[in-house]
Amino acid sequence: MSMSPPHKHTSVQEATRKIERFCACQERCHMEVVSKLREMRMIPEVIDHIMAHLIHENYLNEERFAKSFARGKFAIKKWGKNRIVNELKQRKISPFNIKIALAEIDDDDYRKTLSELVQKRLAQLNETNFQRKKRKLADYLLYRGWESHLVYEKLKEVL
Repeated sequence: MSMSPPHKHTSVQEATRKIERFCACQERCHMEVVSKLREMRMIPEVIDHIMAHLIHENYLNEERFAKSFARGKFAIKKWGKNRIVNELKQRKISPFNIKIALAEIDDDDYRKTLSELVQKRLAQLNETNFQRKKRKLADYLLYRGWESHLVYEKLKEVL
């Protein structure tokens, strides 16, 4: 019989301090924090208590998380609104907060970024067949979450 060390139990205070640090270094959504607390083997009552504390002390704020997420994914990864919405939904962010988050993205910047992405991707495509080139470009943009009407409008413009 192998002797495994007894599982170290984390006190509520330790768990709270750990989760405060977890939330302080980066915006987090409620789902991530609950998942982390479950990993720490906290019981549901303790999870509820710690979550209430984090919200009250402003460590956790879903609206702030959603806004930060939308700005970051658009600016850094050049994601379109569809992809941002889907990712926020997976994190169980409310439709109200998703709407607020999307308002963080400036329409002019959005269209400018789409144009830049199209030009950059066109330069990378070595496809000679026009239809295949168009399809590859469209697939690339749709995968990144850009709205189909904007994608096809842009394709008509540049191809």
